[in-house]
Amino acid sequence: MENKEKKKAGIGIKIPHVLVLLFAIIIIAAISTYIVTPGVYDRVEKGGRTVIEPGSYEVVERNAVGVFGILKSVPKGLNEVAYIVFFIFIVGGAFGVIAETGAVDAGIAKLTRVLEGREKIIIPAVMGVFALGGSTLGMAEETLAFLPAIVPLAIALGFDSITGAAMVLVGAGAGFAGAFMNPFTVGIAQGVAELPLFSGMAFRVGVWVVITGIAIAYVYRYASKIKENPELSPVYEDDLNKEDHVDLEKFEEMGTHHKSVLAVVVIVFGLLIWGVTQYGWFITEISALFLGMGIAAGIVGRLGLGGTADAFVKGAKNLTMAALIVGVARGILVVLNEGHIIDTILHSVSVAIEGLPSYFSALGMYLFQCALNIIVPSGSGQAALTMPIMAPLSDLVGVTRQTAVLAYQLGDGFTNIWSPTSGYFMAGLGLAGVAWGKWAKWFLPLLGIWMVAGGILVTIAHFIQLGPF
Repeated sequence: MENKEKKKAGIGIKIPHVLVLLFAIIIIAAISTYIVTPGVYDRVEKGGRTVIEPGSYEVVERNAVGVFGILKSVPKGLNEVAYIVFFIFIVGGAFGVIAETGAVDAGIAKLTRVLEGREKIIIPAVMGVFALGGSTLGMAEETLAFLPAIVPLAIALGFDSITGAAMVLVGAGAGFAGAFMNPFTVGIAQGVAELPLFSGMAFRVGVWVVITGIAIAYVYRYASKIKENPELSPVYEDDLNKEDHVDLEKFEEMGTHHKSVLAVVVIVFGLLIWGVTQYGWFITEISALFLGMGIAAGIVGRLGLGGTADAFVKGAKNLTMAALIVGVARGILVVLNEGHIIDTILHSVSVAIEGLPSYFSALGMYLFQCALNIIVPSGSGQAALTMPIMAPLSDLVGVTRQTAVLAYQLGDGFTNIWSPTSGYFMAGLGLAGVAWGKWAKWFLPLLGIWMVAGGILVTIAHFIQLGPF
């Protein structure tokens, strides 16, 4: 009887692994090479980038991809994006060193101590910190370590589990969606689109302010309501039964070595902005900078050479799946290219929207990315999968590539903390002790506001022709 009830509730439903979904798409793409009419556009060099020559599409001989071609597409894809794969490993290793020093934990602990007694101020302060982390460090899985401390803290201060989880997940999620220099989303997408790394930053800072401001206002308003009447919380009874309580005295004190590590991070990001704006640094230079950051953080963070190496390997290992997702996603493009059908797809889409105002095309890209993120919740994987198509499509329909990247970025970010296919998010809810159904209902109005705001921001980007191209 109990098993029947579980099946009725849908608890037994298992969501396929993202790698399984991507490989299934590779197979579908290969089958398509036997069905779809193959064709190609001429490509020319223009302004230092490769663009499609409008009106040059022509049908070519069929080159269907077989079973062995499907298998070869994955290693070929990994080879084609090797620079991104190793970039992910190096960045992951560097952040692994920083995490191992305990500097970030100590910083959050100090912030909560300073603001103790001024409960409501904690919400924008903590969310602002995580929003910066999401925007600059691409914080996602890294947020999980903070939930066991922040959620009990929120309950102890008169809020609830949802408020605690939201300070971490919504804060970092807002920063991730509105990122101005996230290497895993903006960096990879701009690299694929052949845009200067982190170009358009001034506009993206404005996007970050809007998205983060909306998030903080939403959570603050909800938390204020719960503070006044705790019984309004959808998790009120759940929180009463929780036995874990926060003890600020157990939080690690911020020492000189922690401050030194955080100083290294600030200096490195200053160098990053200087390098990409003044000297056009790209992924190789950025990787070298992050490698140096990891080494320096390990030394000043008192990990020692061996400890720094161990932490680096651990951090890189944690991002192995993200790196594999990028390679497997690229395998889809390999199949479409070898079957000569990717240009047919571009041609069909451009013909379908021909004559429509170009801002509809920009909004269409944005909505497509929002929907796709439920299936492919990896930011870097989605960039590798869609930007090779969206970048040339934007050229054809009169949308700047920078706007196409913004549409991807926002579309990728908003549903990360709502979709049940987002692994780290579901793990976070588990750590916070919040049921997905209750969170989804609470979060849905914010998702709607974000979606509308994102559409407006993409439209503005289109009308101002956000560039450089």
